[in-house]
Amino acid sequence: MFRHPSFPASAVDSEDSIVDISTAPTTPDGSLSFSPVLQALKLQDALEDAASGGKQRTSSTSLDAVLHGNNGVKNICCVGAGYVGGPTAAVMAFQNPHVKVTVVDRDPNRIAQWKTRHLPIFEPGLDTILRIARDGSKRFSFTNEPARPDSLDSMSSTTSTSESECESQCGEHRDEIAVLPRTPNLFFSTEVSKCISEADIVLIAVNTPTKMRGIGGGRATDVTALEAVTREIAIHAKPGAVLVEKSTVPCRTAEIIQDTLQIHRPHQHFEVLSNPEFLAAGTAINDLLVPDRVIIGSSPTPAGYRAVETLASVYASWVPRERIVTMNVWSSELSKLVANSMLAQRISSINSISAICEKTGADIDEVAKSIGMDPRIGAKYLKSGIGFGGSCFRKDILSLVYLAETLGLDEVAEYWTQVLTVNEWQRTRFVRRVVKCLNGTLVGKKLAVLGYAFKAQTDDTRESPALECIKNLLEDCPREIAVFDPYCEPRIVREEIRKLVGDHVLKENGGNIEVYSDAYQGCAGAHAVLIMTECDQFRTSTPSSSHKLGARQTKVQKSKKPTDPRPFQRLEPTESEILALQKYLASTYSTSDPLQRYEEEPACEEGCEKCEGEMSKTVVLDDKREERLDWAKIAYHLQKPKWVFDGRNVVDMDVMSGLGVRVEGIGKVGWGGIGR
Repeated sequence: MFRHPSFPASAVDSEDSIVDISTAPTTPDGSLSFSPVLQALKLQDALEDAASGGKQRTSSTSLDAVLHGNNGVKNICCVGAGYVGGPTAAVMAFQNPHVKVTVVDRDPNRIAQWKTRHLPIFEPGLDTILRIARDGSKRFSFTNEPARPDSLDSMSSTTSTSESECESQCGEHRDEIAVLPRTPNLFFSTEVSKCISEADIVLIAVNTPTKMRGIGGGRATDVTALEAVTREIAIHAKPGAVLVEKSTVPCRTAEIIQDTLQIHRPHQHFEVLSNPEFLAAGTAINDLLVPDRVIIGSSPTPAGYRAVETLASVYASWVPRERIVTMNVWSSELSKLVANSMLAQRISSINSISAICEKTGADIDEVAKSIGMDPRIGAKYLKSGIGFGGSCFRKDILSLVYLAETLGLDEVAEYWTQVLTVNEWQRTRFVRRVVKCLNGTLVGKKLAVLGYAFKAQTDDTRESPALECIKNLLEDCPREIAVFDPYCEPRIVREEIRKLVGDHVLKENGGNIEVYSDAYQGCAGAHAVLIMTECDQFRTSTPSSSHKLGARQTKVQKSKKPTDPRPFQRLEPTESEILALQKYLASTYSTSDPLQRYEEEPACEEGCEKCEGEMSKTVVLDDKREERLDWAKIAYHLQKPKWVFDGRNVVDMDVMSGLGVRVEGIGKVGWGGIGR
């Protein structure tokens, strides 16, 4: 049991008294807004000058000095090893080699997974970051000149060529940049109290789900885990530590944290910052490496501004200063809820229009492309489908609804509630369409569901639209529902479905749910295929005709190939620059470690189930993601009439029609004609 010396031993309870703070795979003062960081520092200078009676200070705070030194930060502790805490801590450690970053969690299994190749979450690019920050890296060197096209052509057939081998085969001596080895600076631990007591910055990244019982049940945010963490921090944090809210929390949560700190440490002041994450599953690492903005909310006091400087110095090692935006702590807390709510609102809005398209003969892709070209609207989040899922959108809208209700703003609450209503209605409408096209009955029929996670490129299944559709489909008693998802482990999906749906529901409806590791086996003999996620693997390979405004053509275009970032302008390139070079070389030479930088991964314990049963999840998924399904093969084995219900509009209707398959898309007129 660890406690800070300034906290009396008599007041410390057993460490076991804290509730489980393990995170599931995730959030009347005046208002003062100031942005960017430079304005905050100027305001701080003014306040301190006023406090000193107008005397000129002997030393002024320089933004460059703050951001390019790390402001004394040597140790960061991230409480919570889930979808937010793990990737955030990994990128912070990766970009700050001289800062020790420790992720703590009460769940020993989760911590153990983070220490091996079998990570508890799948996120593209995460393994590359971990290999450097967690395991360290070897010394390596590379030429600081872009590769010549002719040398690339001659080496394109070599699958294991390193950068050094390229130099020798090219027969040239070029300017070299040598990069020193790195020692590990990212650690994972269950010693929560000890790690908190050593940290200069404590990141709070615990689960904040929707409260399910009591006052506010079904709408309010459950801050039980956050309260427990705050108490632990209050007892063990060292004086001067900066506390940072990373979890998505209700507005004015920082006030609750301060109250808890005052109760346990009345003679010690801690600054509480709000630093919400804006991560999307499937692109979280890129969102962290190249963020649109980093929001930091603080109290409008000199101490608050100093705390901002401390946290900003960590981000400044890779984030441009103009993207570090500071503001009032309440504004920062509210901005995350509003951002997610508005994104969800766009999805519900376009989905409501998809219903009109189906009745009139309009094409939702063409409508979305047209309105998305308006710069006031933009094209993002105008993709129609079976609705949004995930841990954030629904939870954050409900939190916003509850906030409005508690403030007496019933009309505002009703407005945002309707966003959720349309989302649920879209799923129900999709299921009804399936049943109607299959002659009003599913009895004795097999349905194949492609995609189970709430979106592509993730194994995150929280609030999955597919699960909601499966539950509704079971009411019509199908013979079998076959599920396949290239990003999810079949065993985990199988256990989750039975847990959430319930064995009694399956028995009552006579439904049998099978989870397959092979899409062709899952679709064999099916009366209909239902596409639930927008995985590239599910797309048809042939583009549509050009008269479709190019809306469908964009779906089949491959992602842009990385370009060579060399030459670098300095002899000590940043980690971001080295990462860009590594991505380019890995893509060019088809090797995972082109710079020969990686240390060996930690070995699993003897008898590791995942090592014995299958390869690393990351390797399997990388292979599968490159392969598109052979729809001709699937169509051949479907029952007649052959149906595909495209809940994400990823297949080409013309191509499928040529295979004898009837397609019903979202916001599109299918086989049955207008208004069916």
